[in-house]
Amino acid sequence: MSKDPVGRGSRLRAWARRRIPLPVRRAITRAGWLLYDLRDAFAEAVGLLPSHTVRLACYRFLLRMPVGARTSIHRRCRVYCPPGVSIGAHSVINREVLLDGRSGLAIGDNVSISEGVALITLGHDPQSASFENRGAPVTVADRVFIGMRAMILPGVTLGEGCCVGAGAVVTRDVAPFTIVAGVPARPIGERRRDVDYVLDYRKWLS
Repeated sequence: MSKDPVGRGSRLRAWARRRIPLPVRRAITRAGWLLYDLRDAFAEAVGLLPSHTVRLACYRFLLRMPVGARTSIHRRCRVYCPPGVSIGAHSVINREVLLDGRSGLAIGDNVSISEGVALITLGHDPQSASFENRGAPVTVADRVFIGMRAMILPGVTLGEGCCVGAGAVVTRDVAPFTIVAGVPARPIGERRRDVDYVLDYRKWLS
């Protein structure tokens, strides 16, 4: 028996096309998209709650998003596919950050993400005749700092301790302890390698 999950998925879809009437398949698809939209709408509503403690409880227990100890996620953040996002301990996610878990987003410990940052894991292929989705996981290692309104594109890994300048668009991996800035982001310096701070920025109303 094949152990290829992609192959099994293809066979299952072929079986469904043969066995399940088209109106039923359409109804199932609509129901699936409705549930998907409801989850994202709920995640967005959670980001508006004034209590930091309640927000974190909703992310962890209702939306099944792993969040480490002493991590803070401030108001008005948006989360796509919360179960695909994981955040380590002592990290700070400031206001209006977009966390895209559709292709997988892993954020480490003691990470500082400034306001308005977008971490994107899924987009579209402009060369596809049918405008197919195209994406890849994003990884943010420990003690990374991302400046205000920077954008991290699909498939990027930010190495330990690196810094991303405000407004930068990161299209390629960033080496550990490297400082990058610009559009597209390019190295402009090095960060000291003996950083050992522990972030603990939390507010009841934040």
